[in-house]
Amino acid sequence: MAGNTGNTGNTKDRLEGTAHRAQETAGNLGHRAQEAATSVANRGQETAQGVAHRAQEMASGAAHRAEEAMSNVGSSMSSLAGQLRQNVPQGTLGSAAGAVADRLEAGGRYLQENDLREMADDMTQVMRRYPVASLCVGFGFGFLLGMAFTRR
Repeated sequence: MAGNTGNTGNTKDRLEGTAHRAQETAGNLGHRAQEAATSVANRGQETAQGVAHRAQEMASGAAHRAEEAMSNVGSSMSSLAGQLRQNVPQGTLGSAAGAVADRLEAGGRYLQENDLREMADDMTQVMRRYPVASLCVGFGFGFLLGMAFTRR
């Protein structure tokens, strides 16, 4: 029986060793899975940051192009005001044309000197100061857009 007890001890030791190795393997697999998940999450975050950065660059470029276009329109308005002043005869018609030219020049200067954010802030202030008129203009503009699209 003493020999049998030795075999039982050996078997027990082998089982414990196997259980220990299985536990280590499971721990290593869990650690590797965690590393893989972290790596995938990091790559996903880097990709998302790259996409967000590209979108921000595109938006910034679009805003810059829009501001350049607004400045060009302002320059054209100022130029038109100068031409209007030069080509209008004297008298009542000349006075009216001069007033129109003054407004064109002021609008052109505004477009050249202000960026889109400042224009949006100004528009917000006007809407707060004149809410009913702003609603009427909005409804009128919407009506005109609706008519333009239904005629096609």
